[in-house]
Amino acid sequence: MQTDDKIPVVSSASSPQDSGEGLHFSDGRRKVDYVLVFHQRRHSSIRSPASTSVSHDRLSIVSNGNFPPSLGSEGRVGGGGGGGGGGESVSIGEVFMELDSGGGNEAAEPADHEMQLIRQEFEANLLEAGLEIERDREVKAHGLSFTRLHAPWPVLCREAEFLKIKVPTKTRYEIKEEGAFSSSMSSMWRKLKQPFQPKVLHQDHGPTKFLTHCFSRDKLHLYNITSKDTFFDNATRGRIVYEILRRTVCARTCQTIGITTLIAKGVYDAAFPLHDGDFNTTGHTEERNDRQVLHEEWARYSAFYKYQPIDLVRKYFGEKIGLYFAWLGVYTQLLVPASIVGIIVFGYGVATVDTNIPSLEMCDQRFNFTMCPLCDGACDFWQLSTACGTARASHLFDNPATVFFAIFMSLWAVLFLEHWKRRQISLSFSWDLTGIEEDEEHPRPKYETILLQKRQRKQKKKKKKKKNQPVKQEDGTVTGKDRWRRKLLSAMAAGIPAAIEKLTWKDRLPGYCINVSSILFMFGLTFSAVFGVIIYRITVSALMAMSPDPETKSNVRVTVTATAVIINLVVILILDEIYGAVAVWLTELEIPKTETNFEERLILKAFLLKFMNAYAPIFYVAFFKGRFAGRPGSYVYVFNDYRMEECAPGGCLIELCIQLSIIMLGKQLIQNNIFEIGIPKLKKLVRTLKDKGGVEKEEEEERLPQQWNLDYALAPFEGLTPEYMEMIIQFGFVSLFVASFPLAPLFALLNNVIEIRLDAKKFVTELRRPVAARAKDIGIWYNILSGMGKFSVIINAFVISFTSDFIPRLVYQYMYSHTGTMHGFIDHTLSYFNVSNFKPGTAPHNSHHGDVTVCRYKDYREPPWSPDAYQFSKQYWCVLAARLAFVILFQNLVMFLSLVVAWVIPDIPKTIVEQLKREKKLLVNLFLREEKDKFQLIQSLFAKDAPHEPLPIPGRYSTLPQCPTQAPTGDEGGGPRARCRAASFSLYTRKIPPSPRNENSRHTAV
Repeated sequence: MQTDDKIPVVSSASSPQDSGEGLHFSDGRRKVDYVLVFHQRRHSSIRSPASTSVSHDRLSIVSNGNFPPSLGSEGRVGGGGGGGGGGESVSIGEVFMELDSGGGNEAAEPADHEMQLIRQEFEANLLEAGLEIERDREVKAHGLSFTRLHAPWPVLCREAEFLKIKVPTKTRYEIKEEGAFSSSMSSMWRKLKQPFQPKVLHQDHGPTKFLTHCFSRDKLHLYNITSKDTFFDNATRGRIVYEILRRTVCARTCQTIGITTLIAKGVYDAAFPLHDGDFNTTGHTEERNDRQVLHEEWARYSAFYKYQPIDLVRKYFGEKIGLYFAWLGVYTQLLVPASIVGIIVFGYGVATVDTNIPSLEMCDQRFNFTMCPLCDGACDFWQLSTACGTARASHLFDNPATVFFAIFMSLWAVLFLEHWKRRQISLSFSWDLTGIEEDEEHPRPKYETILLQKRQRKQKKKKKKKKNQPVKQEDGTVTGKDRWRRKLLSAMAAGIPAAIEKLTWKDRLPGYCINVSSILFMFGLTFSAVFGVIIYRITVSALMAMSPDPETKSNVRVTVTATAVIINLVVILILDEIYGAVAVWLTELEIPKTETNFEERLILKAFLLKFMNAYAPIFYVAFFKGRFAGRPGSYVYVFNDYRMEECAPGGCLIELCIQLSIIMLGKQLIQNNIFEIGIPKLKKLVRTLKDKGGVEKEEEEERLPQQWNLDYALAPFEGLTPEYMEMIIQFGFVSLFVASFPLAPLFALLNNVIEIRLDAKKFVTELRRPVAARAKDIGIWYNILSGMGKFSVIINAFVISFTSDFIPRLVYQYMYSHTGTMHGFIDHTLSYFNVSNFKPGTAPHNSHHGDVTVCRYKDYREPPWSPDAYQFSKQYWCVLAARLAFVILFQNLVMFLSLVVAWVIPDIPKTIVEQLKREKKLLVNLFLREEKDKFQLIQSLFAKDAPHEPLPIPGRYSTLPQCPTQAPTGDEGGGPRARCRAASFSLYTRKIPPSPRNENSRHTAV
């Protein structure tokens, strides 16, 4: 860019009315597309030598000492304009800066002085990239300072072409109409949905659609440009400016690239695009901005019954956030049929509880089953009829309908994923995401820092080798200015990672070792927490059993189970927060190169740790509790004193149901809702208290705050990982152990109805506006969902086989029952034990049941009068074989049905395939027509000069002569230019010039 084309920095008028309520520059016309915030800190009275000795400080005297001062200052071009501001001076060779003298007697400390130099160079490079900058007129000694950025039309056009942003053309086409029957059904369905639709303009695309194409400055006449100010919406403008910010280089002062690195170094506090004004509606409904529409129609709890305005969410927040809310909406909608079926299954259990023969036998006191003591010494024999309530409650969830529901939910998970794939393709088509390329990412600040340190270590080793070698003094010795030039170029090269220079596995090996050992330690910590709760249950059960109070003894199992689950919930919530922070720390140790790699690795670690934390207690109850307790006379002891706990007489399924329901509801109520509401408000309160006080604060309160002040007070957007994570964990509760708790989909549905509006309110009112990021899908989360869906088939098969009594009942009914009914099932499952075989000191000390010679316990073992006393009986092996066979049959059946469902439902809807083909054909015809018109125009021009020279006939692949410097017809505002690509990464791809004086001018070539 030529120096004559520089856009001057303007100072801000402090009137909110003049600046369009904080959304425009002081002239009221140019939009504020992005805001940079930095904090002027209070300085001590000690003056730095640099600030007292000179009045004009060059960027070359930064404290890192890499750049020598230059003798000349030729080529200086004034960069400040409009009066006031920073007194900036931009040079081809060096950037000069005048330190502001408005701070009274206070002077900048060395660290702040260096930060000021970095900001000066960075903003000078932003000016060179074509952005316009506005700063506050008042010079603050300390406090917040805001730098507003605006992208003019030529910059928007250049970057839109570079980013391949799809924009609508003037050509519209009609979407293919459906058949008569399909059309009438669709019309009827739309009328039924009308009361549930949000009142958003242009929510429906209608029967026609604009043909879209990647933006090109040579084809401006093809696009539907009604106004330059509104052709690119605010989200797109913010994204374009962010792309410039993240690739702009500070090579002379801190040798870094991008705004992310500068924020990490503390040069800037924050950088964000502005919201579209206040979210509260003040005027007429027709005059509402997008933020107000989203607040009224989406971010209110009273709108829970309405569909989400997904297209408007995407327009305002970008495709990545739009896809999250679209996925959450699809998931919530499909929970409706799952909830209905779950209620039916639960209702079946309620309806048949009075006719269930096993529970009636347990409650019938005529059978008078005398059970063995539950603990040693202090516990007495007891009657099985006292567990009547547990048996009846267990039937509510352990009945034949449970098997059907487990199969249904496994197929539901597959149907959900297939439906989402189709929905995702439809959104990609309507949002013009088909065929987009992945954006090239810059390295993360941590990666750049480690790479720079590696390069510096190599340079030090080379210097040491050179020092040890003898130096030859010849006539061609490099001295003086050339020596400084070589040092400068070597220092510049040190800050620029070369293509061949990268971190290897050796550099990451310490991080990998710490990762593996830390994850194993976290697993051990989770298992220790589960084991600790087991010890609590065992000890409290023993202590309550020794209580003289009969009421305490009768409520042992209920009290211990409830308190243990609550302790489990508290431990899970605490470890969840710890594991989230540990996952971030471990991912940083791996030194991922890009943000995408960082996010994927963080998601995998966080999911692994949180999955283990949330489900470890449930896995214990489902598959381990009561299976290693032993038998009377040969129990397994913990610490040689406490017996391992056993399942309730009605089975472990009822305890699994209690565990699952309390943990699921507790996590959703406390972590997902209370934490989500309370923690952001606490953070906002802390930030408000920190910012209180000071003269500047009092002066700002005298006038209305600008939009950038209001947005800075909001919480920063920290990504979608926490939002996805809580839903993925909930999906596990719904799918993995749904055989034990059919009401899980219903509670998940109720939570998600609130969750959607809670997240919407948070994004619209409590968070800064995130940069509109493009995304074609939900990324690694889909793979996690797919894996959990397959894993749920195996888990539900084992829950039905080994945790419930479904298989033992089938085996008894069809192999051992004389009448073919369930009569006698309870007696069949109870084994005999001779009380004389108790170990010394383990028999009841004071028995109230008289002379008991034989007691019963739940297991399949030989009686004491058998030659193989207390060994596993034949029935045990029959039941075990049936359980394993059921697992194999269930798994293969569900997997086969899942493949059938996935095969029947195509990933891409047929209508989308047809429309994609039609759009491609229309685009080809459009460009052929344009090429033909160009050729006819050129032919008519050449015919005047050379009428006898024939021209080639235009075809699809013909090449037309183009003038490299002629601007295309249209009002793009670019002026004469050479067609070249915006050099976003030119610093890496070009050779370093021999002189450092052209450093700033080669940042962006336009």
